[in-house]
Amino acid sequence: MNSISHILSQELAQKIEYIENVISLLDEGNTIPFIARYRKEMHGTMDDTTLRALEDRLNYLTNLSNRMQE
Repeated sequence: MNSISHILSQELAQKIEYIENVISLLDEGNTIPFIARYRKEMHGTMDDTTLRALEDRLNYLTNLSNRMQE
């Protein structure tokens, strides 16, 4: 099974390293507006709409994975 970052990379057509960078920034508690404005070097060309889609899909896939493990 593909990892969550690989799935997001394919769905959003973004490089895997950008996806992993954004996931780590979100895990650290950073907000989407902060990431979109001040961490451009970490997410490449993603705009705030794409970042929000990534966050929503990440939450869904994480919850799904947790439920499957239970």
